[in-house]
Amino acid sequence: MYICLMYSSELIKGTLKTIVLNLLKEEGRMYGYEITQRVKVLTEDKIQITEGALYPTLHALEKNGELETEKEYIGKRVRKYYRLTDQGLETANDRVSEFSDFVNTMKFLLDLEPRLGNA
Repeated sequence: MYICLMYSSELIKGTLKTIVLNLLKEEGRMYGYEITQRVKVLTEDKIQITEGALYPTLHALEKNGELETEKEYIGKRVRKYYRLTDQGLETANDRVSEFSDFVNTMKFLLDLEPRLGNA
C-alpha cells in the first residue's frame, strides 16, 4: 500500500489525510500523480505514496465534503484535479494543529526533549 524508505506504513497511514490536506492548502489544486511526486520531492524520497493509498484517501475527503474536483481535458486524456473546499481548509488547519501538538506530546512522552516547568 505504501512505499516508505524511512518510516513505517502505520505512521504514514495515520498521517496521509493530514499530508494531503496540507499540501492542497499550500499548492491550491493538484492531480493525484502530482501529489505523490510532490510528497516524494518534499521529503527527499523518505515518503513515497502509492496511487493505491492516495486515491482512497482523496475519495474519502471528497465524500466528506473537504475536497472538490475539476476535470481538465488534455488531448484525449482527462486529468482530475483536487482542491480544498472551505470545510477542507478548516479541516486542514485543524489537523495540522492537532498533529503539531501530537508531535510535541510524543517528544515529551518518549523523552526526546527536556520538559519545561513540570519536571
